[in-house]
Amino acid sequence: MTKKEENPSGKITRELEALLAGEFGIDRRIIELVRAAEERAGADFTALDEIKKYNQYKVTAAFQKNRVSDTHFAWNTGYGYDDSGREITEKVYADVFHTEAALVRTQIVNGTHALAVTLQGILRPGDEMIYCTGGPYDTLEEVIGIRGSGMGSLKEFGITYKQVDLLPDGSIDLEGVRGAITEKTRMCCVQRATGYAWRKAVTISQIREWADFVHSIDPEIVCMADNCYGEFLDILEPTDVGVDIMAGSLIKNPGGGLALSGGYVVGKAELRDQVAYRLTCPGIGDECGLTFGQTRAILQGLFMAPSVTIGALKGALLCGEVYGGLGFPVCPERGDTRSDIIQSVSLGSEEALVAFCQGIQAAAPVDSFVSPEPWEMPGYEDRVVMAAGAFVQGSSIELSADGPVREPYIVYFQGGLTYEHSKLGVMMSADMLLKRNLIELP
Repeated sequence: MTKKEENPSGKITRELEALLAGEFGIDRRIIELVRAAEERAGADFTALDEIKKYNQYKVTAAFQKNRVSDTHFAWNTGYGYDDSGREITEKVYADVFHTEAALVRTQIVNGTHALAVTLQGILRPGDEMIYCTGGPYDTLEEVIGIRGSGMGSLKEFGITYKQVDLLPDGSIDLEGVRGAITEKTRMCCVQRATGYAWRKAVTISQIREWADFVHSIDPEIVCMADNCYGEFLDILEPTDVGVDIMAGSLIKNPGGGLALSGGYVVGKAELRDQVAYRLTCPGIGDECGLTFGQTRAILQGLFMAPSVTIGALKGALLCGEVYGGLGFPVCPERGDTRSDIIQSVSLGSEEALVAFCQGIQAAAPVDSFVSPEPWEMPGYEDRVVMAAGAFVQGSSIELSADGPVREPYIVYFQGGLTYEHSKLGVMMSADMLLKRNLIELP
């Protein structure tokens, strides 16, 4: 082949490498390392694309069924009475998650708040709740009353808490759940994502088995799922397999990077109503609540979410492939069924943890010049180092990485509005470790 006939893709590849090395300062050995990992993950990427297609068409069908129109993007004011955009958004969410009802609100400030109002809305003094996937995410500990006092936790209102740890293989201990259930048990809960734990996310098939098991013991027990980081990673959601009520954040997967704030709760109408009464007040429920002109962003974000989420999941898979190849313990590993967008890497030292997060920050489109350091973050037991240069503050569907400063210094990598940005984060984090002599390459 003559120079004139040279394959255009080869020229673009060389130009791409020059751009990455020149503009971002990435060592060419890192570029090659990541390319090789990407090629090894090719079959996994193809399978994820099929899930993306299914969920994209499922979401589109929900929009069309509910006759979404540009008139639904109009502003409302004051109490938000008769907000057709808010109403249509909640109907679309209910259809996407195959539930009787949904609550999708800008007044829900984050995923922890969505979960808190779900627990507080349904549970009553004297009730018992059981977490069936071990301890909850750190920020829920004060909501429940595991730590902290004087803040109106569930414990202070006479609601008791138990937890059943996962089995060594990461599955739910069903017999342990059976032994924990009493006549006071009102709710059993699962957390789909890993949180700050070294484990694989709980899969849809495991959630199905758990929900069927709990309901076989007592159909009146409410099965609740924390779905944060899990939406659109399978063709089924927890509410498709027996979960009664489920909550999550709009600045994670379902917001598609476009929702500016908010959270959602979906499930049985009676339970959803109880949550709505807690979010506002008895007698008002879901009738009020201004959307502050966010309806279009929330709906467009939901439309984009299947594609954005799978791109982020590909980035997580690539991160695991690269760092596993460098000799670091990773969870999950390639071949494992993935049920959240999080990739955990055990880095072994505070220096490596901080360097990784600083590499992620340097890859950000916003605040790339900031150098994250560990700090005492509200709601967390340990100091936390957190990298997040996002268009929406705290948006976990955008590229970010964080971890508590405690042994064995595990970093939790997630997000990326595009796969290419996730890939850049992987390259720049590895490059930062290389430059600080924390990894060795030939």
